[in-house]
Amino acid sequence: MSNNLPISAFIISQDEEDRILMAINSVKTLVDEVIVVDSGSTDNTVALAEKAGAKVIYNKWDGYGKQKRFAEDQCRNTWLLNIDADEEITLKLADEITEIFTSTPRADIYKVHIVDVFPHEKTAKKWAYGYWQYRLYNKEKGRFSSSSVHDTVRPHAGAKIARLKGKVDHRSQRSIQFTVEKFNRYSDMQVQDMISRGRRISPLRLLTEFPLAFLKSYFIRRGVFYGLWGIVDAHNYAYSRFVRLAKYYQYQLIERAKKANKER
Repeated sequence: MSNNLPISAFIISQDEEDRILMAINSVKTLVDEVIVVDSGSTDNTVALAEKAGAKVIYNKWDGYGKQKRFAEDQCRNTWLLNIDADEEITLKLADEITEIFTSTPRADIYKVHIVDVFPHEKTAKKWAYGYWQYRLYNKEKGRFSSSSVHDTVRPHAGAKIARLKGKVDHRSQRSIQFTVEKFNRYSDMQVQDMISRGRRISPLRLLTEFPLAFLKSYFIRRGVFYGLWGIVDAHNYAYSRFVRLAKYYQYQLIERAKKANKER
């Protein structure tokens, strides 16, 4: 592992043999160490990660936030860089991070733009939709939350935040089948999170969620620029938003039925 910058990169993984090398190779010559926290891969993820020079540690899965907090604790450096197993640091971003550490960083936490790359693409389009997340940070100034669903860094009071110009390529979709299975699993976690937080959602959203989410994906998330693939992706996105509400509504109906039976 290159002893380049005083940064620990960490990645959480499970069954990522087709993507883990892409993630590791994008950071391993940039940082001091790469930590992979694996939650029980049954494929070659662990062997490939170790061969690439990463330190692999097993930790039983307990949700996104807690897994990333565990990974933070395994890192020897104060400065941390987090990427997921389906992400790749671009060369422009790597150069930008290197420039930051030629002297003392001026911020405590840096936001990174993470952009979508579809299975048929080598890298993100110029117009690709993306979102901003805190990914390069001083762990004394912020840590990941312990939420099982929302894996995001929570800055400490007074932390200085800045944005980076370079991007992270995000290959979240292996295939349509994989995508459907993923948002089916994720929606289960979202429902449990809503239940635990006592959220209340109007049943009327069952009528509006799909069409509004479709329009959001096709226009706001720029699916319109992808031709027919934009239509496909918009339908997938809309269904992923709808199904979590449908599952929550189902939960409410079952709970009401249980309550009614007890009152008889």
